[in-house]
Amino acid sequence: MSRDIRKLRNIGVIAHIDAGKTTVTEKMLFYSGAKHFAGSVDNGTTETDEDEEEQDRGITIYAACVTFNWAGVHINLLDTPGHVDFTAEVERCLRVLDGAVVVFSAREGVEAQSETVWRQAQRYEVPRIVFINKMDREGADFNGVFDEIADRLKATPIAVQIPVGQGPAHAPNPFRGVIDLIDMKMLVFDDQSAGKEFEITDIPSEMEDEALLWRAALVEGLYQFSDPLMELALQEQPIDNRLVQSVLREATIAHQVQPVFCGSALHCIGVQPLLDGVERYLPCPLDLPPIEGQEIQKSDRKKTATSRTAFRNPDDDEPFAGLVFKVLPSKTGDMSWVRVYSGVLRENLRVLNPGKNKKENVAQLWQIRATHRDRDGQIKEVRAGDIVGIIGLRESVTGDTICDAKAPILFESIQFPEPVISMSIEPENATERRKLEEALVMLRRQDPTLTVATDDSGQMILRGMGELHLEVVKNRLLRDFKVNVKFRTPQVSYRETVAGKAEVEGRCDRMVSGQSLFARVKIRMEPQPLEGRPVIVLNQADLTEFPGEFAAVVIEGLTDCGQGGGHRSGSPLMNIKVTILEMECREESTDVAFRIAAAMAFDSGLEACGPVLMEPIMRLQVTTPEEFLGDFVGDLQQRRAMIERTETRGDMATIEARAPLKELFGYSSAMRSLSQGRATHSMEPLEYAPAPPEDMERFEM
Repeated sequence: MSRDIRKLRNIGVIAHIDAGKTTVTEKMLFYSGAKHFAGSVDNGTTETDEDEEEQDRGITIYAACVTFNWAGVHINLLDTPGHVDFTAEVERCLRVLDGAVVVFSAREGVEAQSETVWRQAQRYEVPRIVFINKMDREGADFNGVFDEIADRLKATPIAVQIPVGQGPAHAPNPFRGVIDLIDMKMLVFDDQSAGKEFEITDIPSEMEDEALLWRAALVEGLYQFSDPLMELALQEQPIDNRLVQSVLREATIAHQVQPVFCGSALHCIGVQPLLDGVERYLPCPLDLPPIEGQEIQKSDRKKTATSRTAFRNPDDDEPFAGLVFKVLPSKTGDMSWVRVYSGVLRENLRVLNPGKNKKENVAQLWQIRATHRDRDGQIKEVRAGDIVGIIGLRESVTGDTICDAKAPILFESIQFPEPVISMSIEPENATERRKLEEALVMLRRQDPTLTVATDDSGQMILRGMGELHLEVVKNRLLRDFKVNVKFRTPQVSYRETVAGKAEVEGRCDRMVSGQSLFARVKIRMEPQPLEGRPVIVLNQADLTEFPGEFAAVVIEGLTDCGQGGGHRSGSPLMNIKVTILEMECREESTDVAFRIAAAMAFDSGLEACGPVLMEPIMRLQVTTPEEFLGDFVGDLQQRRAMIERTETRGDMATIEARAPLKELFGYSSAMRSLSQGRATHSMEPLEYAPAPPEDMERFEM
């Protein structure tokens, strides 16, 4: 199956929760002809929210991929969650996307998760276009949101549309269409055809001056990217719209600007022009730099492998290489979502997972379609630049590279945030424990941010990104896997670090089963300045007359100790630097002796430096009617929150703060009580900070 890669777009829809992402996606499917009707989030009939939990809650939890065509372009679209607890779904999608549509609510503007997904897109250098949605809502403010995007996100928005009116039908000047600033025409969408048909008319006379000002801002914003455009403007010559679109496309792909569209997806206004924007301004795979990886070269004589930096182009003639970015577990065979970066992959082939040095079978290939419930998407091959579902991979998980075994290359994996909340679970009996363990293996394959551990008492501990995250996992265990277990109240996931700096040594000098063991290891332990890092081990010891194999054992032993828990709370260790200063061996020295000495030195270091308990701090945003602002500020201060910013827009106020997660359990109920159910909030992990002394004392009892 041949396909012009220039006619391919791999895009995502990202936003804060309730900005309207899924509704935008539904209308895209409807207007493209991929669906005969547009589903509703409220009714649980959307294509991308098919999980029962998503339908019950009316939110997106799992990233969903759909495929459709528009204006001769083939679009792979990933609809992502807006809730911070599921930000890993956004992370994994942005890692493999070429472009994104960022949706903002015209009423709420730039919200907490808006900033998060924008930063994620920045980190992965994903070109973006903007859709200001819900222009028909009470309090909609196009200009205000436009300015917020520039000020708060440090972005360079360029309006290609402006609204005609704002607010609902009963407003003095209700939203009733959009003005295209490139063609300088007004688009009026037909209610009777659910927006499928629209009329192109002249700009209303009362808006001509405003439209001309916005048009001038559009052209002036592109001067620096095009000398021909600037010359035409300076000479006051007519500017061809195709030149404007061409320069805007180049600047968007180069991350210099972000074209801004507007409309109301729910009321069928503005989605088709947004689709045109996807085709015109977002890149195809050829528009982006080749992907970088580590090319692995093996030596048959030494049986070792070396690597060098290499690049893969989105070319069918290059060796196959792709990245697994999502796994959908199933008892009948997992489906792995893979972005193909180079080459051609055919069914029934074997590929290499270079990170694990394992061969994998590609049993089936599935095109991820909008009609994926109908099993009509199986294909024979997939080409460079595309996204595909693979059945048959057993060893590969999210973030793994798969490639042609004859040309191995390893791409950078996907990094996920650390969990901040935990919950213990107790199966009723041994049979239920086995069922639970099997279920958690499947859930972990699907969700890399869910971690599972067993404490000293043998109790199983689940760690996740927030209360909602763990609640969804709990419901899936009960509903989907029918596991009979008890769940305990969620707890904060603490960390431990050290307060000071100390030089200590560990000495193993003993007889074990008649064998003499000796080893001595001296280390320096201290806090490290880089926040959020695990324990790092450096070696500064003189190895001139010291066996190299023992040095490796010491480094490995100290690293293993660093992956264990702290002495006070048993929590994972963080922000600790360990430097090996001296190592001493004798004839009776062994690997075991050096492991013992390394562990003794590490334990002594923790005691000598003094433990510090660290608690997770959350970035919190609350939006409330202004009349309740004082109540919320007072409540947050009682929760040890630091208020960073308050802002009022119309009759609504926004509070931005940072607060300990421990103080925010059950905050949804308190918020409803304070605001008569009229406030909303969102929060995301920010950092770890020293916990109050009483928290440490609780662990020492």
